[in-house]
Amino acid sequence: MASAVIALAVSAAGAVRAAPAYPPTPRKPVVDTYHNTQVTDDYRWLEDGSDPAVREWSQAQLKVARAYLDPLPQLGVLRRKLADLYKTAPHRYYAFKQVNGALFAMKSQPPRDQPVLVMMKDVSDAKDERVLFDPNSRDSRLSIDFFSPSADGRYVALALSEKGSEDGSAHVIDTRTGEALPDVVPRVQYPTGGGSIAWDEQATGFFYTRYPQGIERPPEDANFYQQVFFHKLGTPPAQDQYVIRKAFPRIAETQLTTTRDGRFLLATVANGDGGEFAYYLRNPSGRWTQVADHADKIRTLELGPDGRIYGLSLKDAPRGKIISIAMDPPELMKAVTLVPQGEGVIESFEVTPSRLYVGYMVGGPSEVRMFDLQGESVGMLPAEPVSSTMVGTRLEGDEVIVGSQSYLRPFAWYRYSTKDGQLVKLPDLAGTQKVNFDDAEVVREMATSKDGTKVPVNIIMRKGTKRDANNPVMLYGYGGYGINERPGFSLRNRVWLDAGGIVAIVNLRGGGEFGEEWHLAGNLLRKQNVFDDMIGAAQHLVDRGYTKPAKLGAMGGSNGGLLMGAILTQRPDLFRAIVCHVGVLDMLRVESTPNGAFNVTEYGTVRNPQQFAALYAYSPLHRVKDGTAYPAVYFATGENDGRVDPFHSRKMAARLQAANPNGRPILLRIDMNTGHGIGTALSTRIEQDADWMAFLMNELGMTAR
Repeated sequence: MASAVIALAVSAAGAVRAAPAYPPTPRKPVVDTYHNTQVTDDYRWLEDGSDPAVREWSQAQLKVARAYLDPLPQLGVLRRKLADLYKTAPHRYYAFKQVNGALFAMKSQPPRDQPVLVMMKDVSDAKDERVLFDPNSRDSRLSIDFFSPSADGRYVALALSEKGSEDGSAHVIDTRTGEALPDVVPRVQYPTGGGSIAWDEQATGFFYTRYPQGIERPPEDANFYQQVFFHKLGTPPAQDQYVIRKAFPRIAETQLTTTRDGRFLLATVANGDGGEFAYYLRNPSGRWTQVADHADKIRTLELGPDGRIYGLSLKDAPRGKIISIAMDPPELMKAVTLVPQGEGVIESFEVTPSRLYVGYMVGGPSEVRMFDLQGESVGMLPAEPVSSTMVGTRLEGDEVIVGSQSYLRPFAWYRYSTKDGQLVKLPDLAGTQKVNFDDAEVVREMATSKDGTKVPVNIIMRKGTKRDANNPVMLYGYGGYGINERPGFSLRNRVWLDAGGIVAIVNLRGGGEFGEEWHLAGNLLRKQNVFDDMIGAAQHLVDRGYTKPAKLGAMGGSNGGLLMGAILTQRPDLFRAIVCHVGVLDMLRVESTPNGAFNVTEYGTVRNPQQFAALYAYSPLHRVKDGTAYPAVYFATGENDGRVDPFHSRKMAARLQAANPNGRPILLRIDMNTGHGIGTALSTRIEQDADWMAFLMNELGMTAR
């Protein structure tokens, strides 16, 4: 394949402008018929990542991207700046699990590439911590997907995967010696349905999620039909037993939790990614009982310490209510409502022996309110405006660990005790940031979407920024799966502000910031609302004088990558540059991939005539028009991505390059040693962030400082 080159010129504004010579991309038309509609796919051949021709083409695209990026003056500055910030960032513990007087946690400790698994005795003094597993001592491409300690704290099981693949096997460590047991159980974790492990009461073995093996299912079902098995320590995995005896959906996503003594086991089974859940409880005698099904609209169940089950229900309460039922036997028809639906959206809760800590989402910012176990309000945890507060885990008694951050204040952990009612900072669990945002402010404004819906826009900028339409703006959004976009401290935002830019983050429909109705207003046949919201937010920033189209960039990933594809094809005149990470871009071929099938409950299926029409109408790949002046676009993907297949980025890049070969640059950066982003080494993240930020800064005429 002919090598690609780039001709560079300098615009009047001083930014490097690129006219790429893209590698040749043959059109090999494939025609599909959907409900009497014929659709031609010129780039179906780019879907096969194992094809040597596709790999050669991908490498040629990477050469084009590097030829554009490497000469940029911003790139070297950003690499040094981000390396300094990321590698000297404070340590931070997360994913806490308390058992039998011991606290297990993951620990991120830059400049180490990967987090490590540790255990300690007391959250107030982490000096006695012991490292149980350190991927960095083996290979920075190895990562811990999740872990689960036994009820007595003697063992911990962890799922390990490589190169960001999330294709994990279970390993077991004896916490007394730190030695690994010979037990290795394959296929407990995969990007389609995730994975989970929970120990039995006596720590003789563990229950785990298992994907089909060997000839159990045909090859096309290898990453579906997740089930629950039991592994007894010291025995071959081939002898493991299938335990639940329930017909889970093909697209089941199962999570396992137990009471702290390990006597009761709860299996939470999601039907794909659309927010439908069923629950199964195993009592100490081994009997399984179905607690709730999809129609019951239970979003979360938690096994309480008092012999009862607590749940977050959306039944006749789209903003959520907290209910309670007996644990043995569990009878949902006898549920008691403890906390009724209110103005805020209940998104989470934690149960202690005498308290309910309930996390409320208020349009993006969040707070934690407290109730007794009869549902009487007993106060609220202190929090600053436009911030995010959440309960990390329950300790002993009614004590909890509370995490809090804002756009301007770094993340910190606190211990909260009902005895004194005080939040006590735990500096050992999250170190001190060396950067601050004392010179910045956050303004929360409401944009108007196409149908008149008011959509929050959180604008982060340096104090005294003028609304003269000349500010470079990075607009970010997600809008899907009921996922809440909450305030968070970001080192990248600091770099962007230092370069004279503004960051704007939108709370789009499709998320859950205003409850399930807000989510449902942006999924399936109503997905276009999400794109209209983002376009409305962009127009708001222009109309209010924060920026202008020539200075407006947008960035998003995964489902947010679909958002990027939609706005660049629907309003190419409104944006100067787009950064699309691991994006979903061919909506007619999403469900042809294993994880794409799990997205059907959120996006819809081409097999349904109405849903096909909606998908085809907004599918970014199919909205590209020849000769259109599109924004500059940077596509980033990982070759090992099991969530969003890299072919989406390959096909979309090829289509845009063909549509306007002499237009603004269309770059494709494929990383051969990463996946969807989970498990990516710190050093790799620095390189990735420097690349896309240099691209965006260059296109918006910014100078990295």
